[in-house]
Amino acid sequence: MTQHTEAKKKFLFLQGPHGPFFNRLGRMLRMAGADTYRVGFNAGDQFFWSDAKTYMAFTDTPEAWPGYFSDLIARLGITDIVLYGDTRPIHAEAVKTAQKNGLQVHVFEEGYLRPYWVTYERGGTNGHSRLMGLSVENMREALAGSDHDRTEAPDHWGDMRQHVYYGALYHWFVMFRNQQYSQFRRHRDLPVSREFQLYFKRLLLMPLHWADRTRATARIRNGGYPYHLALLQLEHDSSFVMHSPFAEMSEFLNLVIEGFASSAPRHHHLVFKAHPLETGRRNLRGEILEIATKYGVSDRVHHVRGGKLAALLDHARSAVTVNSTAGQQVLWRGLPLKVFGEAVYDKPEFVSTQPITEFFKSPHRPTAGAYGEFRQYLLETSQIAGGFYSLRGRRQLLRLVVDLMLAADDPYDALLAGTAAPRQALRVVS
Repeated sequence: MTQHTEAKKKFLFLQGPHGPFFNRLGRMLRMAGADTYRVGFNAGDQFFWSDAKTYMAFTDTPEAWPGYFSDLIARLGITDIVLYGDTRPIHAEAVKTAQKNGLQVHVFEEGYLRPYWVTYERGGTNGHSRLMGLSVENMREALAGSDHDRTEAPDHWGDMRQHVYYGALYHWFVMFRNQQYSQFRRHRDLPVSREFQLYFKRLLLMPLHWADRTRATARIRNGGYPYHLALLQLEHDSSFVMHSPFAEMSEFLNLVIEGFASSAPRHHHLVFKAHPLETGRRNLRGEILEIATKYGVSDRVHHVRGGKLAALLDHARSAVTVNSTAGQQVLWRGLPLKVFGEAVYDKPEFVSTQPITEFFKSPHRPTAGAYGEFRQYLLETSQIAGGFYSLRGRRQLLRLVVDLMLAADDPYDALLAGTAAPRQALRVVS
């Protein structure tokens, strides 16, 4: 695999995942011979970048950002930009300008196959991913030259507590050390003080939430009734905001409960599984109960706080979601799945095209084998083993991703050309 072009690489980092991952990545790129720079938009960004000489604070108004960015990439001779998520306004503007000027755009996201992988793509992720235009047949052809064994999930290295901890720490700096960034405007609607409170409360209540979740899961698993899962997402997540037909989560809740009430067999139940990082921005449990009562099914509709999905999926009949990446765990088990938004895995071979009422009445199962090919294609291209938040996960991620960023071909083209970097064979540890 070609790892360097003749011109020296100059990477400009924008906003990254909470925590030290971007800082570690920049350090390794410098060790490889590249130059790295970082633009920060608040004190949280600044805290997590250790090289003060290459850090630039953007303290102007958001309206000044496009001109500032254009001048900066020209002045520094930037060849590549690196960012986490491509839909927040500052990133969307930067991507548009970078592509217009022929720069390479490296986008990180939470893994399509989370929690054991992260997503790395060039140009865009989720609804902007190249996967959106690829058919399963295209993927099958690209895999024809690959003789790697199926990659299974490794032993656990992710840590939700570290994810929540870094989120709380980041927002603490934005709350109490942000004087330099008086023009800072968040891409989310909540004030940063409220965001910090929610993260901190989430951290403190983890033991109580665990107990509540354990009891609720046990009641459902021992209930003896067939049930369908509804996989909830964070309402402010970019996949929901930018790539779904719903303006707010309550629209999805109403659609699903109404469809269930009108068509599911009367002995079936519906279980709403909250996102693991749900911080209580809104009372979803209360809303679900209110809607279920309206349709006369409150005794058959349940809500479970975050946590792992496997315990509930093991006995589920089907699942519905807007476009959560957790949908891939459903497909991995061969269960019927209905999605409402844009998702990279929304392929007719394994995602139901039935109306919601027909789906709850008699859901169609995925075509045998098709999802396995799709999953293997992801593991050979955009899914990189590791994680952003735990030390072990970052080490694992950096072993591969730096070479991928320095390669001439992006992971999709490299697989077709036969120049893809080898991936480690991962094993399940019980």
